[in-house]
Amino acid sequence: MKKIIRITTVPVSLKVLLKEQLKFMKQYFDIIAVSSDGDCFEEMIKEQEVRGVKINMTRKITPIADLVSLCKLIVLFIKERPEIVHTHTPKAGLLGMMAAWITRVPVRMHTVAGLPLLVHGGKKRKLLEFVEKLTYYCSTNVYPNSFRMKDIIITLGLCHKEKLKVIGNGSSNGIDLDYFSKTNEVLTVAEQYKKDDVFTFCFIGRIVKDKGINELISAFIRLYSENKNIRLLLIGSFEKKLDPVLPETEDAINNHEAIEFVGFQKDVRPFLLASDALAFPSYREGFPNVVLQAGAMGLPSIVTDINGCNEIIEDGVNGVIIPPKDTDELYNAMKRFVMHNDWVKSMADVAREKIAIKYDRNVVWEALLEEYKRALGE
Repeated sequence: MKKIIRITTVPVSLKVLLKEQLKFMKQYFDIIAVSSDGDCFEEMIKEQEVRGVKINMTRKITPIADLVSLCKLIVLFIKERPEIVHTHTPKAGLLGMMAAWITRVPVRMHTVAGLPLLVHGGKKRKLLEFVEKLTYYCSTNVYPNSFRMKDIIITLGLCHKEKLKVIGNGSSNGIDLDYFSKTNEVLTVAEQYKKDDVFTFCFIGRIVKDKGINELISAFIRLYSENKNIRLLLIGSFEKKLDPVLPETEDAINNHEAIEFVGFQKDVRPFLLASDALAFPSYREGFPNVVLQAGAMGLPSIVTDINGCNEIIEDGVNGVIIPPKDTDELYNAMKRFVMHNDWVKSMADVAREKIAIKYDRNVVWEALLEEYKRALGE
């Protein structure tokens, strides 16, 4: 059985973003999962039912630590001799593709789920561009997880067009429609979070600047000053060292009477069912799972005009699309949602169908399986 090594920087990516995908691929290949040590590493290995190897990698620029990680990956590849190395996330992509190139792994695949360089300028942007180019140079195949992402990579001249391909309709893992559905069990849990006669916006993700949290809180507070029959559910965790929000934003999250901050939650379905719409004003994404999840649960979304989001959402059909970093446009969109319930309901009625047609995870998995076979000449 041919061997594939799948690598992410942190284990939560293998556990959540690629949930059960490795378990599916295990039917056809010998799969090894590689990631940093972490709270969920052992749980991830158990759920995915694959072998696991811990190699610590940082999400920051740490030359000495990165060199140590690179050497460990090289040793692993020499020992295991995989036919394919497939990486996700920026640091794992850089180190994994370099190690695979050095050890002459035949098929070197990297999935691009976001480009941090898009929100940076100056020297940092140049450094990030160099990192992307080096990652793609060392790979044999590069997979943007959205068509807009592919176009951006080509426009920026980061990679030869011949290496680029989008799997299926986009997304790294698709959506589990059986799990993200209105079961009686989830509906029961949702009842404790639901408030009748109050329009509820929901945000799910990291509580950081790049997710548009400053704009979201500002727009919500402005709208609340005009209409007290609204609230905002925030599900996620702060990352104060990497990308902090403004102090006044954090203060409002913790103290505003109509903002309910519940922290990170393993199961977001009850919160989606307790809401009327998803508000997701992110600056950059690869292919946002939370927008897929909201749609599968029957919620329309307010998203920004960035890759991934503008492929999932059809403006005015299953949500609305606004410019990124624009508090006024976000406020206007939220106000329209609150004022026009019939319109919101019509978008909610088609939300799940739109997701099911293009992004069922079984379709994504089968497309990736065919790509593995094609790359191996089968």
